[in-house]
Amino acid sequence: MFCSVFSGGVRGIEGFPVHVETDISSGMPGFDIVGYASNEVREAKDRVRTSLRNCGYSLPVAHITTNLSPGDIRKSGTGFDLPLALSVLICMNEIPISCIEDTFVAGELSLSGEVCGIKGILPMVMMARKNGIKKCIIPRANLREGSVIEGIEVYPVSSLKEVIMHLCGTGQIPPCKSDLKELLLAGKDYTNDFSRIKGQRQAKRGAEIAAAGLHNIIMVGPPGAGKTLIARSIPSIMPPLSEEECLDVSAVYSVRGSLGSEPLITRRPFVSAHSSSTDISLVGGGGVPKPGAVSLAHRGVLFLDELPEFSRKALEALRQPLEDGCVHITRNRDICTFPADFMLVAAMNPCPCGNFPDMNKCTCSETARSKYMSKISGPFLDRMDICITAEKVSLFDIQSKEEPECSEKIRERVIRAHEIQKNRFEGLGITFNSQMGNREIEKFCTLGPAQEALIKEIATKRGMSARTYYRVLKVARTIADLSGQQHIDESAILEAVRFKVAFDSAGTDGK
Repeated sequence: MFCSVFSGGVRGIEGFPVHVETDISSGMPGFDIVGYASNEVREAKDRVRTSLRNCGYSLPVAHITTNLSPGDIRKSGTGFDLPLALSVLICMNEIPISCIEDTFVAGELSLSGEVCGIKGILPMVMMARKNGIKKCIIPRANLREGSVIEGIEVYPVSSLKEVIMHLCGTGQIPPCKSDLKELLLAGKDYTNDFSRIKGQRQAKRGAEIAAAGLHNIIMVGPPGAGKTLIARSIPSIMPPLSEEECLDVSAVYSVRGSLGSEPLITRRPFVSAHSSSTDISLVGGGGVPKPGAVSLAHRGVLFLDELPEFSRKALEALRQPLEDGCVHITRNRDICTFPADFMLVAAMNPCPCGNFPDMNKCTCSETARSKYMSKISGPFLDRMDICITAEKVSLFDIQSKEEPECSEKIRERVIRAHEIQKNRFEGLGITFNSQMGNREIEKFCTLGPAQEALIKEIATKRGMSARTYYRVLKVARTIADLSGQQHIDESAILEAVRFKVAFDSAGTDGK
């Protein structure tokens, strides 16, 4: 007898349909799994055989063949255990085949017959809905992430026996549902707030501009100046995640198996990468490709503290995702694409001891400072739109009774700027000023005669590269949006230039 059970796998962060086809026929007893399956998928026959026996079912003395269709896409993971077991039981006439129609099934089986959680259930359920599936049977451990998708009934199960009883009508499992809107409302609060940051007016202004246009930002300053606190507070001034963005980000964490106790990622991600991180841990990869830090920071912030301590190879690997907003990884004749539309925030000391340009405290030689800065390439620095010099916080600022502006008020201005950009770029496939190409810059960053003369003079005097010139225009466009101005004026250009050349004033000479 032959039967087919609808299941799914994951490529990158996208789910794809897999039909688990099983046939039991006479012949030499055996159990074969075909269809471009990885080792853990081929091992499913042993888990299925044992779990069925411990649930009171014995495999027939016959030849069992299971095909995972389509056969030209590699299948990995342990989520095919449950659909494989059900397909075998249907072929044994233990379960009516009509009970599994229009139903998606995924889950790992333990030897005792328990159904265990798997990675990537969220994109699989999303895929099932797109394919017109009405019901999903998933592990109870994955209930919270799988039950947020509208238009599909989700049945959480804990054991193979429970599934069999439900399909045979001897036991009922009620469908479960989670409210995505309620989850998003509960995820609005942030631990860090700009009201906790004393002083650093210029640094906070630069962070606001960066959040408004999704610009990359680097902060240079001595230890204890508040660079890390500013970086950790940036997600609190960004707009809340929309429903689409929430599912987009959560799919990455679901594939990575990093959701933990949270059903979804409801806040802007903040990912802090350690300076010992390799290029693979940053951009993703491995034998079975997994998303890296840039993808975990999708729609949020990737923070690189102590930037010169990162390896040159790791930093250079960031250049492609910074430009493209995604990562392409080729493995075994297949290409996985992971999203990586993030805001890069970097921080560093001005020298190894951290006290330059205070020559009374700095113990570094000119050679040591030059070597320290040479670890960061010019092309990488060119991709940083905003450079901030974070000064040491004075005692006056620390003891000041003046209440710093809170994140909520800053976020209101950022949201208004985002709305302006959303309307401006409607239908163009981009959302933020930082994503503009040369064609969009020429269309939306038009300058009057006075502004053209000003930026030409500055570009000539400072020897700006073409990339730097265009990035200054993009930042100036964001500054004008924050002010509600339709055109870029001289003050927006001057402020954008100050933020771009602040790296030089920190004593690094742009090396």
